[in-house]
Amino acid sequence: MVIELFYVPGCPNHQAAIDKLRNALRSAAIDAPIQEIAIRDDATARQLKFPGSPTIRVDGRDVEPSAPDSYGVACRLYSDGTGVPSLEALRRAVEGAGKGNV
Repeated sequence: MVIELFYVPGCPNHQAAIDKLRNALRSAAIDAPIQEIAIRDDATARQLKFPGSPTIRVDGRDVEPSAPDSYGVACRLYSDGTGVPSLEALRRAVEGAGKGNV
């Protein structure tokens, strides 16, 4: 399982996203490393299809897929109106990947 957390340096939601992701991994009894990838410029953001900070992908899939208008160095809002994905979305993503259902 490949877990990537893309973020903009200085993002106020970066640590909260890591903490929530670790909680989801613990609850699913999954021990997998988290790759933290800093996005520093718009060219890289476009290349990686980065919709905003933080973005978490499990096996290449966004934990909360959306159709962004654009990609770039920016903050991200999730469907619940916060700057981090919900614990439920994270659990679904990691448990689905652990079962090969991603």
